[in-house]
Amino acid sequence: MKRLHLLSAIALASLLTACGGGGDGPGFSFGAGGGPGTGTLQEPAAKLATLSAAQIDAGTAQNGLQPISGKAKCDVNVVALNYSAVGPKGEATNASGVLLMPAGNCANDVPLVAYAKGTDVQKPRTLANPQDPETFLLTAMYAAQGYAVVATDYLGYAKSSFPYHPYLHADSEARSVLDSIRAARTALVATGGSFSGKVMFAGYSQGGHSSMAAHRAAERDSPLEFNVVAGAHLAGPYNLSGSFKLTQAIAGYQFFVPFTVTSWQKVYGDVYTDVNTVFKQPYAATIENLLPSPTLNFTTLVTSGALPGANGETPAQARDALFHSAFLTDVQTNPNNAFFLDAKKNDLLGWTPRAKTLLCGGAGDPTVPTAVHMVPMKADFDARGVTTVTTVDVDAQIQATYGPGGKAPTDPTTPAYATYFAAYHGSYEPPFCHARARALFDTVK
Repeated sequence: MKRLHLLSAIALASLLTACGGGGDGPGFSFGAGGGPGTGTLQEPAAKLATLSAAQIDAGTAQNGLQPISGKAKCDVNVVALNYSAVGPKGEATNASGVLLMPAGNCANDVPLVAYAKGTDVQKPRTLANPQDPETFLLTAMYAAQGYAVVATDYLGYAKSSFPYHPYLHADSEARSVLDSIRAARTALVATGGSFSGKVMFAGYSQGGHSSMAAHRAAERDSPLEFNVVAGAHLAGPYNLSGSFKLTQAIAGYQFFVPFTVTSWQKVYGDVYTDVNTVFKQPYAATIENLLPSPTLNFTTLVTSGALPGANGETPAQARDALFHSAFLTDVQTNPNNAFFLDAKKNDLLGWTPRAKTLLCGGAGDPTVPTAVHMVPMKADFDARGVTTVTTVDVDAQIQATYGPGGKAPTDPTTPAYATYFAAYHGSYEPPFCHARARALFDTVK
């Protein structure tokens, strides 16, 4: 199979421009604006582009996704959403996102996939962009196959006026996703299409945590409002308290852990009384309002010196440059540590999904290890006699596609090892897990 290049945003943008992708001009919009309540559209839902099946096929052929996604069955309308939402303490606010709506003959009686995206460090980024690689992945994997997809940008991103992002805060993540469904329902009606009423949840990485939190909340709190028929939670950090007890540092530590610490400090106010007792200088001076960034991305956060990593630091070296060891030791060893207790509040263990549920990951994932998250999550379900949940490990497919000779590189001193593990979680793993998610959804749609 041709190698996937899902993060080639520039190439994809050029392709869409060449194929005529783009908006329909001023004045094209649908939906109602304003009004009280969460999930209410705050401005008319605007159609940004229609991607034809031919355009989508050209894109999947170019980036190598087509053997996994299949050829497009439908044209897809890309619709921008801006809807009312609620902050973690009940604050009235808003969030933005995108509706990917099958067009033409595909637009009738469609099921809805509510999608939650992975960790994003770029505050301005929105999925309401047909040239965004993640949006295109959702388009090819789901919308072009006859599913409507609604994907939130989360609080604190894009058009959201919320002053920060409550990263890995399960309740506000769930609300952002559920409110996006409410917004999508209004926009769906106005497109001339129709919604079957069936809802599936999907998310990747942070989004796997978000989608599971939303799935749990929908079944627990609003079973009459949401007809949940399936959930596919992909490479998500479900066992947060367990992960923070580990002594080894995950790949990407310098992004994900500071983001969590500063987020929960804003939400709960109990992680520290002085930022300098947690973070070392020079990072302590700017860390509290660094993520998400209005100007920097994953690369420039380290090349600018805002976070460690520009000099090839290992995850452990980046950790040690950022954090005081006394803070980390207390998190790992003190059962009453405030940060550890906040993590337990956001664990997703202990619930029982009624709808069919899939957990997907790769055993070689260095960022969200399945041994820390997916395996304990499944064991928790099994211990309570839950029969609705299945798991799949896509590591063999990843190795066969990207590993030399069909195996993962094992020598950490080689460039091949660094490249393989740097790309594993962000590039290699998502398409294989999305394919498994769609296979599940196809059984209940």
